Amino acid sequence: MPTGLKQTSSLVAIGARVVETAANTYTQTQVDLNLSPLDREVFVVLAINIDPQEPDAVDGITTATAASVSATSQTAVIGLENSNVLANTRLGIQCAGLGISGVGFTRGAGETQATNLDYLGIIATNDFFLGMKGTGNLTAKFTNAKIYGYRARATADIFAALVQSEVLSA
Repeated sequence: MPTGLKQTSSLVAIGARVVETAANTYTQTQVDLNLSPLDREVFVVLAINIDPQEPDAVDGITTATAASVSATSQTAVIGLENSNVLANTRLGIQCAGLGISGVGFTRGAGETQATNLDYLGIIATNDFFLGMKGTGNLTAKFTNAKIYGYRARATADIFAALVQSEVLSA
């Protein structure tokens, strides 16, 4: 348990799904955590699984689906270098040219592994965002995700610092 936090719930698993509004268009969904800011409630993230739909196999075209889970709204699929991104993943089919079969690749941090860390991140605002974008696909794609964690109450100074850090780094 992180210092300055008191766990107030058991383990919670929250599922989310996002579908592109059109093929190869960044789309995100906002998932409400129903946190109580008056009670200085935060969500401590323990693990995340992201499951993007496979990209289309298009002759002569490299295709991909990419997704990320973030504590703040984004305008594109962002990598782990952003402090508000909790997980990301990418599926791709690399194709060298017409009539040549593509080769599939999986990259990213789509599933978190068991570690000796107490948590992956802390969401201090009331929601998180699941975003995705396809590249070179013929049809709109989707991504499913599940985030595991628990609710906790923060001390006033910790809560203020967490909210400020999350909002200012958006």
